[in-house]
Amino acid sequence: MTAQPTTQLSYLETEPRLKYLPQRERPVSRVIRDAEGCNLIELLAAIVGGSKQLEIAEALLAQFGDIHGLYRAHATEIANVYGIGESTAARIHAALSLGKRTLVPTETARTINSPKDAADIVCPMIGHRDQEHMLVIVLSTRNHVLDVVEVYRGSVNSAQVRIAELFRPAFRYNAPAIILAHNHPSGDNSASPVIWRICQGFGDKLMSKHYH
Repeated sequence: MTAQPTTQLSYLETEPRLKYLPQRERPVSRVIRDAEGCNLIELLAAIVGGSKQLEIAEALLAQFGDIHGLYRAHATEIANVYGIGESTAARIHAALSLGKRTLVPTETARTINSPKDAADIVCPMIGHRDQEHMLVIVLSTRNHVLDVVEVYRGSVNSAQVRIAELFRPAFRYNAPAIILAHNHPSGDNSASPVIWRICQGFGDKLMSKHYH
C-alpha cells in the first residue's frame, strides 16, 4: 500500500467527532430518518462506519475532489486512502455503482425503439464524464434492455477494443442484440474516427450505425 502524506494521517490522530454527536445526529441515524436531507459527508460516513467515519468521509472527498471523482476512482485507489482498506472501498464502490443503476429507467420503460431511447438511458450515465466511456446495452428479442455494461473507460483506441470484450455481455445473457454507446468528453459530437475504425475493423461481424 502506498504511504500516505502526514496531512492525511492527522485526522486519525485526533478525537473522533462522532463521539461528541448525539445519537440522533450521527450519520446512520440521519440516513435512517431522512437520507435525502443528508449531505455527502453524512452519506459517505454511514457507508464507511467506525469511530472516524466523518473524518474519513471528508478525506475521501478531499482526495478525489467531489462525488463524481470518487465514482470514477478505481476501488484500489479508494482503498489506498488511509483508514479505508479493501472492504470499505468495496462497500463505497458498490454503493456508488448501485446509485448509477437508478439512473436507468424502470423495466416498464426499458425498451429500445429508437436511438433516442438508447440515449435517454446512457446520457445520464456517461454524458458528463471527462473520460471516454464505452457501454454495451444488452437487448432481448423484443428490444427490452437486459443490462447496461461498461466495457471500456479512458482513452479508447482500436488496439484496445476487442470484439470478444464487446460481445461478452451478450453471451452472458444469451442475448440476440447489443447497442454500443460512447460519450464525447471533448464536446465535439462529430463521429469519432477511432470509433469508425473500430466498427470498420469488425467488418461483417458487427452491424454498426453511428447516431447522435
